[in-house]
Amino acid sequence: MNSSVADFQEKMQFLADAFIKELPEKIKDLEASWHQLQNEWHIEALAVTHRKAHGLAGSCKTFGFNELCHAADALEQALKESLRSKVPLDELREEIDVQIKELNLLVSNPAPDLARVVAQKLNDNLIDSEEACHVFVVDDDHEAAQELALQVSYYGYEVEVFVRPEDFRAAIRKSPNAIVLMNVESSNDAMAGICIMKEVQQEMPEPVLVMFISSNDDLTIRLEAVRAGSIAYLTKPINSTELIDQLDSFAVPQTQEPYRVLIIDDSEGVLAYHAAVLELSGMVVRTVDRTNAIMKTLLEFNPDVILIDVYLPECNGVEIAKVIRQIDGLLNVPIVYLSSESDFNTQSEAMCLAGDDFLVKPIDPKQLITAVTMRVRRARLLRGLMVRDGLTGLFNHTAIKEQLGREIVRSNRLKTPLSFAMVDVDFFKEVNDTYGHAAGDRVLKSLARLLKQRLRGTDIVGRYGGEEFAVIMTDTNAPEAAKVIDEIRKVFSRLMHMSDNKEFKVTFSCGIADIAHYPDVKSVSDAADQALYQAKKKGRNQVMIDSDD
Repeated sequence: MNSSVADFQEKMQFLADAFIKELPEKIKDLEASWHQLQNEWHIEALAVTHRKAHGLAGSCKTFGFNELCHAADALEQALKESLRSKVPLDELREEIDVQIKELNLLVSNPAPDLARVVAQKLNDNLIDSEEACHVFVVDDDHEAAQELALQVSYYGYEVEVFVRPEDFRAAIRKSPNAIVLMNVESSNDAMAGICIMKEVQQEMPEPVLVMFISSNDDLTIRLEAVRAGSIAYLTKPINSTELIDQLDSFAVPQTQEPYRVLIIDDSEGVLAYHAAVLELSGMVVRTVDRTNAIMKTLLEFNPDVILIDVYLPECNGVEIAKVIRQIDGLLNVPIVYLSSESDFNTQSEAMCLAGDDFLVKPIDPKQLITAVTMRVRRARLLRGLMVRDGLTGLFNHTAIKEQLGREIVRSNRLKTPLSFAMVDVDFFKEVNDTYGHAAGDRVLKSLARLLKQRLRGTDIVGRYGGEEFAVIMTDTNAPEAAKVIDEIRKVFSRLMHMSDNKEFKVTFSCGIADIAHYPDVKSVSDAADQALYQAKKKGRNQVMIDSDD
């Protein structure tokens, strides 16, 4: 078990303990509001009482305390009915008294070790992505398997090769989240790989992600592959760019900037639970439980998506959503209501008023992660159309120059080093002329992906134009940057590219400058370009540094 999973389980136990400990005070507070409402009825006090019942019901649903949940839910519905009609609760008073007594009875006689039971329920839904970027290559041709594994490893994946089916079966049981590259044919069976995967799929509690590799493109074989759980089917000779595209679409991105999620809810326990689930999947989460802290957090955190409860102290989630929609830069940020509100009309109203989606508590962790992921992906895609290059997905020329300006200002303020690298594919015109523009595009995509995966998450990569790329390396001087880029150059020079069943290799040249010698955008760009020119003049396939010394 990895440390993040252990931390998650420990956090769930802590949250369960806190939930049980706080229950008596929460119900006492709700009961006090109810008694005050009976003495002096007014709509504002009714709204406060309803919100407290709503929060209690939502917490009980999230933490799986079903008996208490039913009583709190019934109380909330009764209060909401009065809130809608805006009339006193005379007809419902006796029913609500009974429900509050039931709440007190349930809390005063909790089941033994209830916190442990609640924590176990939460951990039953644990998402463990420990092996999300692990790849298993299965092929009885050891030499071919090792060559495929080598090509995949260049792109940052951890790869294991299995020649014997029994070794693969044992490994996949231990690492069920690994992605399998399964060769269909063996030396004595044209369907061996498919038969193995069908048996493995039956043994596993969850489907294994498998990509089949075959020299046969027959529909019958493809159908059997699908029946064995195929997520992709690649024909030999393997196009490494196509293979990595497929892997990237299913694996957890290794260098992608983490999704930034803001959760607004007045329940600290529910906030902590949802934050823990999303953080375990690699997202960066900020939580807000006080209305007066929302604006500051919105402006500082710059979220990719906002999860917000419908009912909040002093206002409601719909009103907050309207405010968010009036803030420059947040107009297109997805807003997802996350609430125990199950009334269809309320959901529809919230969706029409500034919201993008509605999730009902309790929500399965997988469903929560999927919903957030899909919303962020779509939002980033739309934003990316404005600043990203269509072929490579990197920042375009204008955007990378703007990023360079911002990073130079930041580095000067913090007095930290910064380097700028210009990368250019060698003899790219010859690649296009010899193998075609489609092959040239695949070369550019391979280099773009390699740069993103081999560089740090804090480094910024852009397509400067044509076959030229730009890299901003923060907290890095020119010599250090040159070492990193040179390692990437060596790996890129070993990659095999494919066109019309012909394999070929490509190299690149690079020029680097840093702001210690060239302190502004124009001078550091010109210096890096000059260094690139020198690298090409001296024979290409090398990295050069330009300094004013």
